[in-house]
Amino acid sequence: MSRAIAPSSAAADGRDDRAVALAAREVAGHALAGAVAGCAVEAALYPLDTLKTRLQAARAGTRALTARGAYAGVLGNLLGVAPASALFFAAYEPAKVALGRAAGREPGAREHLAAAALGGLVSSVVRVPTEVIKTRRQVGVGGATGLRAIVRAHGVAGLFVGYWSFLLRDLPFDAIEFAGYEGLKNAWRETVGRDSLSAGEAGVLGAIAGAATGAVTTPLDVVKTRLMTSPETYKSVVHCVRKTVAEEGAMALFKGVQPRVLWIGLGGACFFSVLETARGVFVSPEASTERATRSKRDAKSKKRDE
Repeated sequence: MSRAIAPSSAAADGRDDRAVALAAREVAGHALAGAVAGCAVEAALYPLDTLKTRLQAARAGTRALTARGAYAGVLGNLLGVAPASALFFAAYEPAKVALGRAAGREPGAREHLAAAALGGLVSSVVRVPTEVIKTRRQVGVGGATGLRAIVRAHGVAGLFVGYWSFLLRDLPFDAIEFAGYEGLKNAWRETVGRDSLSAGEAGVLGAIAGAATGAVTTPLDVVKTRLMTSPETYKSVVHCVRKTVAEEGAMALFKGVQPRVLWIGLGGACFFSVLETARGVFVSPEASTERATRSKRDAKSKKRDE
C-alpha cells in the first residue's frame, strides 16, 4: 500500500521506507497500466460507442442514423481517458488492498465493489467533462461542443451537466464490472491452479463481466446520455425517466442496448486483456507476490487471534 493509504502499516509490518516507496511505485504502475488499457479500448471501439450514443439520444421522429463522423472527437476523448483511467486505478488498487487487510483476508466481492465505486468517484472529476464533450460531438450537437466553447456558453458548470446521472450509471457499473471480473478471475485461477492469467483468459473473463454489466445498466446510460446532450429538455434524472417513458414507452430506456452490450463486451475483452498485459510490464511481480503473501499471513494471524 502507498504511504497515503496506510502510513502506519509499514511500521506494523516491520517494513522500511524503501519498501513503502516500492509499494508507491506499484500503485503508479497500476495507474499507468489503467491509462494504457483505457486508451486502447476507446481507440478500438469508439465507432460502436458513437452508434450507441446516437441511438440513445435519438427521440421519436429523428431521421435515420448514419456512420458519418463515427470517430468524431476521439483524439480529445483520449486526452481525458488517459488521466481518468489512471486516477481510477490509483484509487482502486490501494483501496481494495486496504479494505482486504482491514477485513483480514484477500479482497472479496465487498472490497472490490467498494474500491471500484471509490475509484469511479475519484476519476469522475475528469471523466464527466470528457464524457460531456464526447457525447456532444458524437451526436453532432450544434454550437458548444469543445472544451472552450462549452465553458464560454455555459461556464465551468457546463462541463458537469448530467454529473449525478453519470455517477448514478458509472459507480454501479464500475462496482459490478470489477467485482464480477475479480470474482471470475479468482475462480478461474483456482480452477487452473496458477495465479497469473494470460491475455486471452483475461479477455474472455472481461468480456463476460462487461457484457453482463452493460446490459443491466443500460437504462442508467440512456438517462445519462439524454441529460448530457439535451439539458434543456430534461430537468432531472427522475424527470428524464418519466418523460421518456410517457412519450416513448418503457423500452425506450433500453435504446442502444445491443450495441452497448456488444461494445462493452468487446471493450471488457480488450480492456482487461491489455490491463493484465500492461500490469506485467509496469507492476513489479515481486511486489504483487509479497503483498499477496502478507495478506494471507494477516488472514491467518486474525484467525488465530479469534
